[in-house]
Amino acid sequence: MKISIGLSLLLWLFGTANCFAAPMTVATRSVEPFVFEQGGSLTGFSIDLWREIARRNGVETRFVLKPDINDVLTAVKDGGADLGISAISITAEREREFDFSQPMFDSGLQILIPRRAHTLHVVEAIVEGLFSSSMLPLLGVVLLLILIPAHLVWLWERHHPQGMLAHREYFPGIFEACWWAASTLATQADQMPRAVLARVVAVIWMFASALFVAYFTASVTSSLTLQQLHGDINGPEDLPGKRVATIAGSTSAAYLQAHHIAASEFESLPAAVAAISRRDAEALVYDSPALLYYASHEGRGATAVVGPVFQKGNYGIIAPAGSPQLKAINRALLSIKEDGTYDLLYARWFGGQGLAP
Repeated sequence: MKISIGLSLLLWLFGTANCFAAPMTVATRSVEPFVFEQGGSLTGFSIDLWREIARRNGVETRFVLKPDINDVLTAVKDGGADLGISAISITAEREREFDFSQPMFDSGLQILIPRRAHTLHVVEAIVEGLFSSSMLPLLGVVLLLILIPAHLVWLWERHHPQGMLAHREYFPGIFEACWWAASTLATQADQMPRAVLARVVAVIWMFASALFVAYFTASVTSSLTLQQLHGDINGPEDLPGKRVATIAGSTSAAYLQAHHIAASEFESLPAAVAAISRRDAEALVYDSPALLYYASHEGRGATAVVGPVFQKGNYGIIAPAGSPQLKAINRALLSIKEDGTYDLLYARWFGGQGLAP
């Protein structure tokens, strides 16, 4: 019995050692904070995670840095690399050609937009707010409310011998009445009607003006505040018709194509972010963790991540179909999650409790 157990153990150890007989070539790409260069060497969450997996399997690693996700996939498919690790989403399409490890990170898509400059001119902000789609109907109501009391006052005031209107004819008398109604709305009227019925209209108009000014001020302030902070892109439903940027070959590019949203595709995140900085694009759609990291580091104060996470998914380690190393990799990955090592790595790069997926 002891002999058979010993033989089984030796066979298992031999099998594990055999599948990792030579140093492994691992293709990767730069996506902060998962993979990036620092001090002449690669670092990041994915790099640290793989090094721990490699240590537990007793295998040496040679990293090959690729420019984009398509090159990583090609290297793994054509045998230029044994595995690929970075921020690689597990998708049904990729599963047709490759094998994936157990999920190593929860992800999804989000939207990055340029934050409006805090030095935006006040007059520009007011004009933009007043002529927005939400404010134009309100301005129409203002004009209508001015015309109604103006006509009533002109109708009754024109017959009064000491009335405030200098002209009794409709033109230009109605313009004087409109000026009075607008001045009263702005609480700047310097005279009042003399006719009894016109004074009744004036009193009602003054009370209505006070209520309307309060409502109008609150509406304008709310509209300007929302435009200043967010603009008009707050989720994926706002993307159609906008200038959208994304990363070529990514799941975000596939999502935009599937939803018939035109987008400019860039080879890397820095190139896409540069388009946002130049205002060549109004929004960048990409993996949520990468966008959140950028907005809180290099893009802090200049960009903001808006809206909920959508098209949720997972990252995994990608390998050629039928890879003999994948079982040992999954075993090490699961043990890393179970013994708390994963949480420590997560907390190092993302903060928080780092609950493993």
